[in-house]
Amino acid sequence: MSRANMFNVAIAALALAAGSAAASDAELMAQNPPVRSQLLISTVQYTVPDIKLVRDDSKAVSLPDEINDGRPVLLNFIFTSCGSVCPLMSAIFAQFQQRLGDDSGKVHLMSISIDPEQDTPERLRAYAAQFEAGPGWQHYTGTLATSLAAQRAFDVYRGDKMSHAPVTLLRVAPGQPWRRIDGLVTPDQLMREYRTLLAAR
Repeated sequence: MSRANMFNVAIAALALAAGSAAASDAELMAQNPPVRSQLLISTVQYTVPDIKLVRDDSKAVSLPDEINDGRPVLLNFIFTSCGSVCPLMSAIFAQFQQRLGDDSGKVHLMSISIDPEQDTPERLRAYAAQFEAGPGWQHYTGTLATSLAAQRAFDVYRGDKMSHAPVTLLRVAPGQPWRRIDGLVTPDQLMREYRTLLAAR
């Protein structure tokens, strides 16, 4: 499947799961994706907690080391059994990575599980494969405590995974503030935010 079609495929899958009433809403969303005015975009400073996570290659890694490896970072929080916003966020990351082309290895995409007790590295690898994640996009799990610490540090914790809301975090260099995007950003909007921050660096 082409990554260019994943956003619409994810919309269709959500519509099928939610029933015919939701299908019309999902189809409308696919035809008229969220516009900038529907998003909440802010600039925020975060302190990255000194915790260990487990990457999808089963390697234990330091979260600060992963985030501060010198590359621009895009970060989101997902879980593999999610039937709502997570497939959409992952499809958006997939399209963003595809649009980077030859520069895809120069940008670090990170997806941290908010359901670490279920999301093993093996399960994350299978999930990543569904979205044809390239080498620059890693998925992370860990203990419940480390997942909660990461969620709280980036102000995405909402009490439980079923209250999960779409948030995308973008930073173009270590030490710089984060661009926080609350809501379902489209791949085009995400690319514009990235290019704007890169140009201002």
